Amino acid sequence: MLLLVASANGLVGMEKGMQVLRNGGSAIDAVEAGIGVAESNPEDDSVGLGGLPNMLGQVELDASIMDGRTLSAGAVGALQGYEHAVSVARRVMELSPHVMLVGAGAGLFASEMGFPPCDLLTEKAQDKWRGWLRQHLTEQEINSLHTRRELLPLVRELMATVRRSGTVNFLARDDKGDLACGVSTSGWPWKYPGRVGDSPIIGAGNYADNRYGAAACTGYGELAIRCGTARSVVLYMKMGMSVADACREAMRDLQPLLTTLGGGMNILALDRAGYPFGITSAEGGGHYAVMTEGAQAPELRDSERLPVQR
Repeated sequence: MLLLVASANGLVGMEKGMQVLRNGGSAIDAVEAGIGVAESNPEDDSVGLGGLPNMLGQVELDASIMDGRTLSAGAVGALQGYEHAVSVARRVMELSPHVMLVGAGAGLFASEMGFPPCDLLTEKAQDKWRGWLRQHLTEQEINSLHTRRELLPLVRELMATVRRSGTVNFLARDDKGDLACGVSTSGWPWKYPGRVGDSPIIGAGNYADNRYGAAACTGYGELAIRCGTARSVVLYMKMGMSVADACREAMRDLQPLLTTLGGGMNILALDRAGYPFGITSAEGGGHYAVMTEGAQAPELRDSERLPVQR
């Protein structure tokens, strides 16, 4: 059974990803193709081109991809100047002896692999960045941020008012029954330069294992890192839980941190038989996209909500 599951902002890439599967492509191929469309969407300010920048106005991308058949994985963190972070992550997985490359090293690798450089900061994203900073700094102070010796107090002040960070998740099952998943994001707006969230960390924001299932996360990435959320979902399925119960248990693991630190989390998962499930702690609920082999178009489904216990 061919199946593609994505976070709601991945809707734009669902048809391309499914076409890859229908043409006999692998789950990994479909994940990369679907995420690539989202990364090229300038209207999505949480991923790739048009992503919101860090405190210094630099767009830094995090991404990872994992093959559930072999448990191979690749990731990049704080990558600047290249649009398709998930494709760079795949090359890390397939062509390097490493799992993760970050910062300047990730950029050097992308260049060596022949990826074209790209100015990721769109005018719209730059305007949003300056608009937020103007609430706290003068124009002169904004223009001299690169020479500022203390960024942390400003980062803490701004990020306390921005409890949002978006990520695009894709999970796929191909005609061989192989699973794969991938994530890509520009991370938390106005973050401290070099901040890496859960998206490129295998086991935190992303995990796939053919024997049990796959999972990926969006939201307050630091919490998924602390709880190893994506791997936890897969382990709970290994223990015999359904995909729904595994997601609920992983969300309950996050509850103490969500209660004390705030923010929200979303988990998207798929079991080995191809049954998807989404869960969120967000007050407004959430959605995820599903596309099956015979569907003409993807459908949006409601995520189950598990409220934060205050």
